[in-house]
Amino acid sequence: MIDDLNKLIESLREELKQYGELLARLDHQQEVILAMASDDIIATVSAVNDQSAIVAQARKHRENCRINFARKIGKPDKTTFEELIPLMPEEYRPLVKALVEENNKLIIQVQQRARQNHLLLKRSLELMQQFINSLIKPETTTVYNGAGTLKSEEIKNKPLYEAIG
Repeated sequence: MIDDLNKLIESLREELKQYGELLARLDHQQEVILAMASDDIIATVSAVNDQSAIVAQARKHRENCRINFARKIGKPDKTTFEELIPLMPEEYRPLVKALVEENNKLIIQVQQRARQNHLLLKRSLELMQQFINSLIKPETTTVYNGAGTLKSEEIKNKPLYEAIG
């Protein structure tokens, strides 16, 4: 049982390490977005995706270790950490509890940072779309008619290459 418990502890440490690395990559991505370094954004997206895959592997390994430990002490596979910790030897409980809590805190931070980055990227795209729209003539324009009221009229757009020539 102690061997399985030690494997579980090691898997929690590894998962914590990988979530920390993911948070660092998301922080770097946010710096790149705020610096508007468009060339580097794609590289940060790739780095975040790569680290996300590593986190998923660490999480899967930790889940397997949790299941193995639960089985070793005669509990069902779905037994949670909250249920398992009181069944562990007393000297291991504070460590396992702290690792689980730290992992949960990091997961929340990663989710928050990912949402922030998504919003920043979305806003950047909106600004770029506004810029592009300002370069292209609108399809309608508002003008005054003979009675002095506003009227929208359709503008027939020419292809851009015809408008330039």
